[in-house]
Amino acid sequence: MYTDMFGKSRAKIGLHIHTTVSDGRKSPEEAAKMYKEAGFDAIAITDHWNFGKQTVLSGLNILPGVEFDIIQPEFKVFHIVCLCADKEPTGLTKMSSAQQVVDEIHACGGLAVLAHPAWSLNTPDDILAVNGFDATEIYNSVSNVGMSFRPDSSLIVDMLGYEGRYYPLLATDDTHYYDGCDNFVSFIMAECDPSDPESVKKAIKEQRFYASQGPEIHLSRDGNTFRVDCAPVEKIVFASNQPWCRRVFDGNGITSAEYTPLETERFIRAFVVDKDGKYAWSNIIPIK
Repeated sequence: MYTDMFGKSRAKIGLHIHTTVSDGRKSPEEAAKMYKEAGFDAIAITDHWNFGKQTVLSGLNILPGVEFDIIQPEFKVFHIVCLCADKEPTGLTKMSSAQQVVDEIHACGGLAVLAHPAWSLNTPDDILAVNGFDATEIYNSVSNVGMSFRPDSSLIVDMLGYEGRYYPLLATDDTHYYDGCDNFVSFIMAECDPSDPESVKKAIKEQRFYASQGPEIHLSRDGNTFRVDCAPVEKIVFASNQPWCRRVFDGNGITSAEYTPLETERFIRAFVVDKDGKYAWSNIIPIK
């Protein structure tokens, strides 16, 4: 567990991990040992079509998980991760609709997470046609490895926000190779008990976490002023539905910035970049 700059206890959690049970290159025990040694408090093992139950491996909390990769008409692809379900989702096939997958995950008490929408080329219209996604991945580490060149789904997140659809934003590894490029890169820092799937699920639903590759970030609102407090970084950016405005702050080791949105802005989120090029992402705050 870690203590943030405001004195809150947070768990470091990896929410998208593959092992030799499907197409990962490490066994569950090896993966758990590696993530434990890297300072993680919990991981979700989300092997394709293989439901992993809650357990403890190598001293690390393992959260329930599974990933469903499905093919829709016209060869559209959805990857949907089930997190923290009470029981195994059943009755699904690779030809199931995205809505069927989401509904079955919910029936089993789990969170339905839209994985790497940029990598999958999920358009906003594709996503808006599905009801019930509980979160999405704003960044997916393995989607920046080899020939997978679309790790960042920020544009899709902002386009969804323009339509009034706001999801909790996760950063995940989607670990497969364990070669340093897709492991220990992206994670969430959550106010929860990492040994309790219900606590983790509640923290994600209530957005009591931030997504990161290292830096700490907090976005808050006081009236019409939005503020970022963060670890020392080189860049603080306030993002919204507007394509241009003065909302980028550059500096050497800056730790805060404030922004007052335009009347036409519908939401604010923020991200920061540190001197090593590592990012952290806030969740979205709608502007009522």
